[in-house]
Amino acid sequence: MSQPPSNGKSRRAASRGLENDGGLAVRAAAARALVPVITGKGSLAGLDDHQVVARDRALFKALCFGVCRTLPRLEALSGKLLNKPFKVRDADVQALLLVGIYQLLYLRIPAHAAVGETAGAARLIGKEWATRVLNGCLRRLQRESAALLADVDRDPAVALLHPKWLLKSLRQAWPDEWRAVAEANNVPGPMTLRVNRRHGDREAYLERLDAAGLEGRLCAHAPDGITLDTPCDVFELPGFDAGHVSVQDEAAQLATVLLGPTLAPRPGARVLDACCAPGGKTSHLLEVFDIDMHAVDSDAERLARVEDALQRLGLKARLAHGDATARDWWDGTPFEAILLDAPCSGSGVIRRHPDIKRLRRASDIKALAELQARLLDNLWPLLRPGGTLLYATCSVLPAENSEQVAAFLARTPDAEATTPRDIAWGRPAGAGQQLLPEADSHDGFFYARLRKR
Repeated sequence: MSQPPSNGKSRRAASRGLENDGGLAVRAAAARALVPVITGKGSLAGLDDHQVVARDRALFKALCFGVCRTLPRLEALSGKLLNKPFKVRDADVQALLLVGIYQLLYLRIPAHAAVGETAGAARLIGKEWATRVLNGCLRRLQRESAALLADVDRDPAVALLHPKWLLKSLRQAWPDEWRAVAEANNVPGPMTLRVNRRHGDREAYLERLDAAGLEGRLCAHAPDGITLDTPCDVFELPGFDAGHVSVQDEAAQLATVLLGPTLAPRPGARVLDACCAPGGKTSHLLEVFDIDMHAVDSDAERLARVEDALQRLGLKARLAHGDATARDWWDGTPFEAILLDAPCSGSGVIRRHPDIKRLRRASDIKALAELQARLLDNLWPLLRPGGTLLYATCSVLPAENSEQVAAFLARTPDAEATTPRDIAWGRPAGAGQQLLPEADSHDGFFYARLRKR
């Protein structure tokens, strides 16, 4: 199906009063938000749902995240439906086509609405010419969906909704579990809470949830964790504004468990959280332990989010805007414990950030591993003898995890691994412990606890 060139006349069609049609507007807004992702130039981080009316915000988010989650299949199908690809300048029309395909395959929206309102949304992005093209493609998908899906799903990367390089990496790293990992990545993660011990235990909070009509269950491994049966707005959570609870995955909460043997016997211990934003682990450590917390991050905007989180929780830390591969922010006094939640591929949290599958490249892993090594080497001298450094990533790839730690131990004679071997979660991975993402449980995470002799 060919696409006539866009022109000024068609762009002016956006001003014909269609902006007031919510069905068209939410699809047009989703297409605009998706353009940076499908072109590899941006992410869904900071997605602003206030560009659509309140009643459409849930659909807006469902479209944006759903398209990213299923992008390999949607793009394969769009390639079958189009006679030739859209031009680069028409990436917004391509995004609309993906939005339409996603609705027909995955959402309980009447087909006539999915087709008509997606095609009609082309007018709101100033490209009325695309209405006919989108309508034709989506109606063909309605007629031929079984045959088209069978055709594109012959490619495992399409069927499992992952880029080829990542699927290959998962298979090499986890030959027995790679398919389960990929399938878990394709399911939205549950909403897990961390109860602030300073305001009561999780059993008591579970009762508060029940009284508010929210059902949940205790996490198996994180002692402060509760997983909700159904996600909700954070402001529906009892005591959220007062700092009684936060949202944090169960795997991320385990950092506090692993640092417990170091911090619990040492009130006032001097602790560094390097690469601390957005502050979940920083605040959890402060909720549980009486420590002197120093937190550093190189991103000023994200560091402001840490400050906001601490303020809501009524906690205090010494925040510094700085690069953890340098030391110009350090006052020269060593730390009893360091948490290095290192920048990584995010391959363990794809279900929460599905745009990772489009934005991450195979070449990124080597660069990230080099950055992680620089961070380890720079921070290790800041640890006092006998102190503990906890290395953490939200990755499932050995180059960032077990191989990274093995290389560090080989070049660092005063370092030894003390990661527990008898814990009930994850699986041993070299000198660390690896959690793989599970569909209705925790994210994928890696931890290695290192002691300075």
